[in-house]
Formats: sequence, C-alpha cells, structure tokens
Amino acid sequence: MMLSRLASRLALGGARVAAQRTLPAIWSRGMAKDNKPQLQSQRFSRPQGSPAQKASTQSPSTKPPASAAAASATSASASAPAQPKPVEPQETEKDADTEEPIDLSKLPDLTQGIPSTLEYERAGATNRSALAAVDEEEAATSGGSGRAKGELPASAYVSSSERRRQRWANYMFAMAGLSIVSGTVYLGRDWDDYELSKNPDHPNGWGFGLWWNRAKARLGDTMTYYQEPAFEKLLPDVDPSFERPYTLCISLEDMLLHSEWTREHGWRVAKRPGVDYFLRYLSQYYEIVLFTSVPFATAEPLVRKLDPYRFIMWPLYREATKYKDGEVIKDLSYLNRDLSKVIIIDTNPKHVRDQPENAIILPKWTGEPKDQELVSLVPFLEFIHTMQYGDVRKVLKSFEGTHIPTEFARREAIARHEHNKLVAAKKHRSSSGGGLLGHLGLKPSNMSLMVQPEGEESPQEAFAKGKMLQDIARERGIRNYLMLEEEIKKNGEKWLKEETELQEKAQKEAMKGMQSSLLGWFTGSAEQPKQETPSSPETKA
Repeated sequence: MMLSRLASRLALGGARVAAQRTLPAIWSRGMAKDNKPQLQSQRFSRPQGSPAQKASTQSPSTKPPASAAAASATSASASAPAQPKPVEPQETEKDADTEEPIDLSKLPDLTQGIPSTLEYERAGATNRSALAAVDEEEAATSGGSGRAKGELPASAYVSSSERRRQRWANYMFAMAGLSIVSGTVYLGRDWDDYELSKNPDHPNGWGFGLWWNRAKARLGDTMTYYQEPAFEKLLPDVDPSFERPYTLCISLEDMLLHSEWTREHGWRVAKRPGVDYFLRYLSQYYEIVLFTSVPFATAEPLVRKLDPYRFIMWPLYREATKYKDGEVIKDLSYLNRDLSKVIIIDTNPKHVRDQPENAIILPKWTGEPKDQELVSLVPFLEFIHTMQYGDVRKVLKSFEGTHIPTEFARREAIARHEHNKLVAAKKHRSSSGGGLLGHLGLKPSNMSLMVQPEGEESPQEAFAKGKMLQDIARERGIRNYLMLEEEIKKNGEKWLKEETELQEKAQKEAMKGMQSSLLGWFTGSAEQPKQETPSSPETKA
C-alpha cells in the first residue's frame, strides 16, 4: 500500500515536470509564428481593421488560445515526456508566402513629410460628441469649482519669488498713487506775491474751488513751458548800426536744403540753386532770420556750412517754435519785431497758420538742379523794399491766390507798356512813377530811391531815359552785390580764418573758466587762509 502511494506521487511529479518543460516550447513556437518577418511597408502602413489583417486573424496559422495550449501540454505530459522541437524556418517562409499582396499605390507619400490632417478634421471625422461628453464628465467630477476634488487652489502653485514680485509691484502702485495725490495738493497751495500778480483771477484762500483753480493754473503753466518757445523775445532789440526796415524769415528744410537717404549713399544733403545769390543780394535790404523746425544739434552744422560768411543774422531752431494741437508752429509774435514789416517764406502752411497774412508759401524743393523758384522771388522782395511800404501784409494780400513771380511779372509788363506810352507822348516825367505804381496795384509811402547816392543819376533823369523804378533799384542792387562779391573774393579767407580764431579763443576761455572753477572747489578753502595770513618779520628780513 505504501509502495503504490509512493509510485502514484512519483508519476504526478513527473507529469508536472514534463508540463513545465513542454509549455515554453509551445509558447516559443506560437510566438515564432506571430513574429515572422514582414515588409517595412507592411508593418507600418497597414491600417487597423484592413481586410488583410482580418484574414490573417481568422487563418489557422494564428496562435492558439491559452486554454488549448494548456490542454495539449497536459495530454503530452500524461503520455510521455517529450523534448520540444525547434522552429524550422521553412514554416515561417511558407506562412509569409501565403499572405495577401498589398497595393502600394494606396499608401501615403511620406517623402515630403507627414501629410496634414486638416481636411480629415474638417470633414467631421473627429468624434466631437465623445470629447464633449468627456468635458461634461470632468466638469461634473470637479463640482463646478474649476478644479477636481482634492486639488490645491491656483495660489498654491505660485512661487515665493513671484509673490515677492507682486508685493513690490503693489508697493510701487501705492507709492505712485500717493505721489500723485500729494503733488496735486502741493499744486493747489497759495500763491506768493509774484505768482499772485501773474494770476489775479485765481486768488488765495481756503476752499476746494480755489484750491483746484490754483492747481489747474500751475499745471497749465508747467505744460506751457514745454509747448511755448524757449524765450519770450526770440530776437534782441534792433541795433541802430545794423537796422533794416524789413525782416525776412526763411525756412531751411525743403527750401534752402534737401536731404534724402538711399541704400547706396546713405544720407545726402543738397543745396538749392541760387541760395548764395538769394542771401547775399537780399541781405542789403532785409534782416534775414532763419526760422526752422529742425533741432539745433542737427541744423547748426548745416547752417554754418551753408552760410559761412553769416549773411543770416539770426538763426532760430526747433527750440524757438511753438507746439500746438500736435503741430509745430512758427509764431512770429515772439520775434520782437513789428509784424507789419515781417515776411516769412515757408513750404508748410501749418507752420505759419498763426500769421498766414505774413507768409509766402513755396512748393517743397525735392532736389531739382535747375530750380528757379527761390531766385524768382528776388524782384518782388526788392520792389517791396524800394517802395518802403508801411504794411507788407496788404501787399501780400493783393497777390493772394496767385503765383507771385508770374503775377508780378505780368503787372510789371503792363506798367512798362504804359510807361513807354507816357515817355513817347512827352508827358510830365514825374507822372510815370505814379502810373507805374497804379498798374502794379501798389501805393508807396516813402520810396527809397528818393535818397540818391553820390555818383548816381537822379530818378528824373532815369525816367527821361525810359527807365522804371524797378530798373533803377535793380541797377543799384546789382552794383552793391558786385562790390560785396569782390570783397568776399579778396578777404573771404581772411574773414573765415579770423572767425575760426575767435571761436578757438572762446573755447579756450570757456575751458579755462571750467578748470578754475573745478580747482576752486578743492583748493579754494586751503588757499584763502594763506592769502589772509600776514607775513612775519623774519620773512620780510
């Protein structure tokens, strides 16, 4: 009995050992069938659920289920222990030959990258209803609070450095608000005696209205400081030795000069044709003032090169203009000159909108080398000086809406025709002057030609020869201009050299003054006691 039980246990143990030995062999055989070599296009491009895949899953060459493998292993172990057979490569090649061929023309072309799925998504292939269901489920689980149960609030994920930065930002905002409030309160303080004299409409006293009016007035004065010209009087009082009866203000940008930038040459500046003649000829009649909207640092080097002999008496830059309604304005009321004797020539009507009756607007010069627009104004400006008009604004008004050089030439031709008639009829010679002015539409107050220089024929003699007032003035002006040009040729270099020496001397004196002031800060306190201490008798001896 004992022997039979021992024999049965040995038989069961042998069966278990045989099962353990045969199971790996069966599993490796099944895996070898599943992992048989395939083409690269076959493994990566076959979509799921294709007919070829369904056929392969239903074929008998697929791996048997685990229950069948266990049953075969039990039966094999019960019969006799058997060694596992190695997988032969012939079976793998045979199974590969039995698979269906794949149509490569239907596969996507991946040589140009992964194709876009935008059209696929627009076609509605994406199951958006399933995504909406997922979102609703997440919202339901979070309880509508914006975060799931047990999740920390958003403030728990803020770093300490970020909290510190936010705290400093709050401090800065609070300090800025406090500064604004305190500054507004300070602006509303009572006036001192000087301020009260300038603001009599806003008296001192307690009360919110009085305080607010004073604060608003002070703030307006502060804004005016940046919008008004730098000085109340842009030009000094008239010097009798350099007095001219009229003041001519001219612009710089797109009138005397034109600047442009190109990729090939960069910035280039061109001087308008006839600028030298215009400045030198009219300098004998007018006080020439350069009134430009270009800043000093940019325009000063250009002006010094444009006018080295300083026929422009007073240059005024951007700092002398007024800023109003987003525009730069050249306000002539700050010039410290009688506006009835001031003419301004500009290319931008907005710059002279405060005194348009004093302005002559020219088209912008864009660099044409044969331009004559500026020089053509010389006869008209010369005639104004010759007639000594009391108010140039009336003269400019008579030419309003016309091209001044053309209209002046037309009127002059009519006057010359009438003058020739009078000379031919041998009428009174003095009437020719009045007839000329009548046809010009102008009436002089005190003609400058009445003052006859030495060696020049009288106006009556000139009229008898058939000359007109313009001819006499022109001859005199050309004579003075030629004399000036001769002086420039003889002494021009000498004048420029003397001016350079004066500038260098002024710079040296300025540097010397700065050095002495700096040394005085450090040595002044030590040198003063030495100068005040009297010398001892031993030192005198």
